[in-house]
Amino acid sequence: MSEARWYDLGPVEDLARRPLQQIAVGRTKTALSWKDGQFGAVSGACNHVGGPLGEGKLEGDYVVCPWHHWKFHCRTGEGEPGFEDDRVPSYEVRERNGRLYVNLEPAARRNKKPHAHHPLDRPVERAPGPVRVLGLSTTVMDPAYPRYSTSEALLETALEGAAREHGAETKCIRLSHLKFRPCEGYYSKSAHACTWPCSITQMDPTDELEEVYEGLVHWADAVLVSTPIRWGSASSLYYKMVERMNCVQNQVTLRNRILLRNKVAAFIITGGQDNVQAVAGQMMGFFAEVGCVFPQFPYIAHSRGWTAEDMERNVAFVQGSQALHEAARELAGRAVDMAKILLATAYEPEHIARAGRKGCQGTAPESPAMMAAGVEEG
Repeated sequence: MSEARWYDLGPVEDLARRPLQQIAVGRTKTALSWKDGQFGAVSGACNHVGGPLGEGKLEGDYVVCPWHHWKFHCRTGEGEPGFEDDRVPSYEVRERNGRLYVNLEPAARRNKKPHAHHPLDRPVERAPGPVRVLGLSTTVMDPAYPRYSTSEALLETALEGAAREHGAETKCIRLSHLKFRPCEGYYSKSAHACTWPCSITQMDPTDELEEVYEGLVHWADAVLVSTPIRWGSASSLYYKMVERMNCVQNQVTLRNRILLRNKVAAFIITGGQDNVQAVAGQMMGFFAEVGCVFPQFPYIAHSRGWTAEDMERNVAFVQGSQALHEAARELAGRAVDMAKILLATAYEPEHIARAGRKGCQGTAPESPAMMAAGVEEG
């Protein structure tokens, strides 16, 4: 091996104080480990989406990626048992005169074992057929002993009207019937760690939010979201869902990839407490951020107000209110009409200027792993 590829990493005594650390030599990032009196050096870029291996942790002889927990042997770079073909580059290390040197000519090169794409990770193509309206009920209840939900009842009326009066195909998803994990903050690690599909969806086959992603991204032309008001806010299940939808918005941030294109959103809000406008404003703000558009008058709402703690009368009022149910049908009609316009015109924005809490973003490289790996991939 060429001596020109050997680099001085520093004093052995200092480097041995940490079991794992990320060290950059020029553009090459290495995960340097110290275990059982022996140094090991492998690439600092994970095979998955380029996570910083040296910022993870050691479990036995394996470096665990801090982003999605892929594992690689700390000295050979091989994947964990069963995934040995998923290998990151490994590097020879040498101690001399109390200092540690690494040879950046890889002793073993990167190899990526083929992995099947997740079913959600496919082109978004609108199949022929009638307008499709997805209802999302976010009210929380015990599915075994359901109570009457005013918001869900109006959602059912809206979907029925969309089908009967406008010829739409409809589907209703009740979040209370799904078992799914809350967002675990992958975006807080790195924007690149928040993947599409959601990292949780990819790693946990028992997570049932996949049904919502499939409906929103690949099926629906319009979505009607219903929620009760809980302490002046939308339901806890609503927030649990939208936090997991950060992966949809993040594709715009990272890759200028719009998953929700030509989609219409409208809302049904009911409750024993007021604050309708604030709840509607939050919901509209979020669904605008992920790419949806709205019909004129995009929500209907009913509230008994702060002092009317008479939920029995609230239920009876909604059950008997022809005006509210007619408003729900009209809301569905406006959403369907807007969806038809979008499908007919196939609006394609030429440029998206995004500003806000994530700042203005351009198109990111297609392969964050190769970007993170730097010159070692040359």
